[in-house]
Amino acid sequence: MGAPAIPGVMKRGRPRSEQVERAILRAAGDLLTEHGLAAMTIEDVAARAGVAKTSIYRRWSTKGTLALDAFLADFLGSQPLPDTGNLENDLTAALRAWVRTVRGTPTGRALAELIAQAQSDPDLAVAWRERVVGPARAQHRKILEHAVARGEIPDTSDVEVLMDLLFGTAYHRLLQGHLPLTDRFVRRVVAVIVAGAKAGAAAPPTP
Repeated sequence: MGAPAIPGVMKRGRPRSEQVERAILRAAGDLLTEHGLAAMTIEDVAARAGVAKTSIYRRWSTKGTLALDAFLADFLGSQPLPDTGNLENDLTAALRAWVRTVRGTPTGRALAELIAQAQSDPDLAVAWRERVVGPARAQHRKILEHAVARGEIPDTSDVEVLMDLLFGTAYHRLLQGHLPLTDRFVRRVVAVIVAGAKAGAAAPPTP
């Protein structure tokens, strides 16, 4: 899992500093892929990157925030914004891309581990909301806004609830592991959401 250009990582200016940062991120990404977050240590990252631990701690406050930066390029880069002109097709394409990225892959394992780590790492929790949840929701919100603009769903529809329904079900299956993330699952979830949204179920009741 390489990480040459990570959204949100601040540029430090000096070429040597950027080289060190790239080496650290590459090492962290490789270890995250090979062994998972629980087994990844700052000592191992430093050894593989050929840097001192202090070089890592100057840039990342915790192991979790380092792992997040190593994870982001692959994850966000694999989440395109479909624009087919049809709400059901757009939501299906978006959810299929997410499932394809996480189902049985190192990226999926890292995603689950980062969510778990964020429960006990406040710095990671903040970074996760700001740099994963926020950008992903902003991107997928456009799908629903386009559907409103086309008149497919009421303009009073609660797009935040619709996004929660779409990805909440997918995260539930990923984290619980009780049922598989299949294409049939994708199609059924999207069909229910679209039918409900078109019927006005996501719009507040008229007084």
